[in-house]
Amino acid sequence: MLAERDSLLRRLHELRSEHRDLDTVISRLEDNLHDQLQLQRLKKRKLKLKDEIAWLESHLVPDIIA
Repeated sequence: MLAERDSLLRRLHELRSEHRDLDTVISRLEDNLHDQLQLQRLKKRKLKLKDEIAWLESHLVPDIIA
C-alpha cells in the first residue's frame, strides 16, 4: 500500500512538472502565432494532464467518513 502511494506521488510530481513545462511552451507559441495546430495539440495535452492530476489527487486523499 505504501509503495503504491509512493508511486502515485511520483507520477503526480511528473504530471505537474510536465503541466508547468507546457505552460511555458504554450505561452511562447501564443506570442509567435506560427503553428496553430501545434498550439491546439499542446493545449489538449495540458487539459488531459490536468484531468490526470485531479484523478491522482482524489485517490491520494483518504476518504473521510462524516
